[in-house]
Amino acid sequence: MRPAIVDEFDPPFTVTEPSAQTIPFVFNVPHAGAVYPASFLASSRLDAVALRRSEDAFVDELFGSVMDLGAPLMTARFPRAYLDLNREPYELDSRMFDGRLPPFANTRSMRVAGGLGTVPRIVADGQEIYRSRLPVDEALHRIEWLYKPYHRALRLLVRRTAQIFGHAVLIDCHSMPSTSVSREDGTKADIVLGDRYGTSCAPLLIDLVEAALRGRGYTVIRNKPYAGGFITEHYGEPAFGRHALQIEINRSLYMDERSMQKKPAFAVLAADLTRTFAQVISDLDGEWVTRPIAAE
Repeated sequence: MRPAIVDEFDPPFTVTEPSAQTIPFVFNVPHAGAVYPASFLASSRLDAVALRRSEDAFVDELFGSVMDLGAPLMTARFPRAYLDLNREPYELDSRMFDGRLPPFANTRSMRVAGGLGTVPRIVADGQEIYRSRLPVDEALHRIEWLYKPYHRALRLLVRRTAQIFGHAVLIDCHSMPSTSVSREDGTKADIVLGDRYGTSCAPLLIDLVEAALRGRGYTVIRNKPYAGGFITEHYGEPAFGRHALQIEINRSLYMDERSMQKKPAFAVLAADLTRTFAQVISDLDGEWVTRPIAAE
């Protein structure tokens, strides 16, 4: 039976494509969803503003021009606080639910212990989401009808891209609270690039992205505190010509984190991101003509 949650998110995700895909890139925004169902709000002890602390607000808009470069853009419409696509499908905290979880559920991961499983227990600043336990069936419905269709569609995009071009590059797009990127030396990162410590994409790719961003004046660090989650880890297979790179953008660059309103600098950042990847694509073109970017 089709659950009501599917109708609440109609559609649950969007894939916006250029008239023709001309580059081997796919851009993915799994945490910018901002559709909060009334039933979810009613079950939460938090108000809508607090729930949005986990949201990568406006990141889909920051990357909205990648279609002009010739790449598709995939975006979730349901919020991260409701269901986290950057987790295993069944990373679930048994303490959250009434009823028995499937025996294959991963109930002991570090992310589950921290309250940030596939169905999160807390929002990003540590506040508990729910007033009471959820029925197990509620979690399983979210996974079957939202999580799995999303990943099927994303895998098809990456597979199709690899078939067309011989290789595929997935850029997984996120934002991060400014408080999470303080450094002991007093500097703060504008952008964190995550390649799972060199395992999810060719070094050439992350080198070019970092250089292009630094050339536009941004402070960039790698893998700390964000090396990439489930998506980067499982979609990045450089030995097979499939590369995945996570990009985390400091929210203070483009929005007021308290009011969640865009800053005037939003348009500048969006343009810089488009120009960055246009430059990277141009720089990679000759490399791909002579050889696919494979693991070194």
